[in-house]
Amino acid sequence: MQPDPEEVASRIKSLREDLDISPEDMAALTGRSVAEYIAQESGEADLSFTFLYKVALALGVDVIEILTGEAPKLTGYELTRSGDGLSIQRRLGFEYLHQAPFFKDKLCEPFIVTAPYLEEEQGQAIHLSYHKGQEIDYIISGQLRFAYEDHIEDLDAGDTLFYDSSRGHGMIAIGGKPCVFLAVVIKDPNESPSDSINIL
Repeated sequence: MQPDPEEVASRIKSLREDLDISPEDMAALTGRSVAEYIAQESGEADLSFTFLYKVALALGVDVIEILTGEAPKLTGYELTRSGDGLSIQRRLGFEYLHQAPFFKDKLCEPFIVTAPYLEEEQGQAIHLSYHKGQEIDYIISGQLRFAYEDHIEDLDAGDTLFYDSSRGHGMIAIGGKPCVFLAVVIKDPNESPSDSINIL
């Protein structure tokens, strides 16, 4: 399932207007300039998961409602078959398949992530992200280079990372092939829109 970016942008604008929140206030809540916010809300700029997550927090809805127009309703369990999930594109070639989009009141966000192997990233500094909470990454296939502040670790299939995600971290695929891993982002129960995740 791949959300339509134009529909997502339209949903954001409609919800914001229904709640009588100004673009200026939303820009502040999502950590963007007013021009950047308007470009994203209008669909002129890419909608990163970070932006969508902060918008959802500000509007008091689940991020899945922003992406699909449906509020999560499942409370017992949710089954996602192999290869399925809610697809979220991030940077070049990265794909995130959300594995429990319709489970209500999630304490974490589970993704199957495919990181492409990009020759131009090899030997360069790895971009670091920061988000409150913790994260678990389990390597399913391929190899991953993980940067954590000034530490570098190379991981293979079967390896697991658990870390404080409020500190700088980033990753790239190595070894000439894409890397597929399970990423479980554990939310900070005290997070607010102004300090929320920057995972994607």
